[in-house]
Amino acid sequence: MNDHPLNPEPGTRNPEQRQSDEVWMSRALVLAERAAQEGEVPVGAVIVKDGQVIGEGWNRPIAGHDATAHAEIVALRAAGAATNNYRLLDATLYVTLEPCMMCAGAMVHARIGRLVFGAYDPKSGVICSVMKLLNAPHLNHRVAWQGGVLADACGERLSGFFKARRGA
Repeated sequence: MNDHPLNPEPGTRNPEQRQSDEVWMSRALVLAERAAQEGEVPVGAVIVKDGQVIGEGWNRPIAGHDATAHAEIVALRAAGAATNNYRLLDATLYVTLEPCMMCAGAMVHARIGRLVFGAYDPKSGVICSVMKLLNAPHLNHRVAWQGGVLADACGERLSGFFKARRGA
């Protein structure tokens, strides 16, 4: 795992938590592949509560003609429908790419307990790369986070997609 210097909990996960995070991130990578097959940017997301998947999604803004159809938003909508509640307390959201501002804000509103992401996004990631949105003092909910889980695999999936798109 790639511990980022701004990660609030680098190296604090026990081996069991690390293994669990990698299992769920692997599932998110499968969903990212589905996005790629549909011509979307390959990002996948899984929401887990009490060891069970309650929502999952992959990027769909092109197919859905919907700028908000990022993998995290699709997964949050599915989890809300599955639980009949938009508040997802004690749930963990796994996503293959560091979230953007919209997705991070939605996680706060949904009261996600923990975020785990794969690749860091130096262009639009707001967890720690461009800004530290989840650390803003005015927020009414705190989301714990862990970055860099299967970062190499997540990053390679994205870079391979864009390389193929450029025809390189």
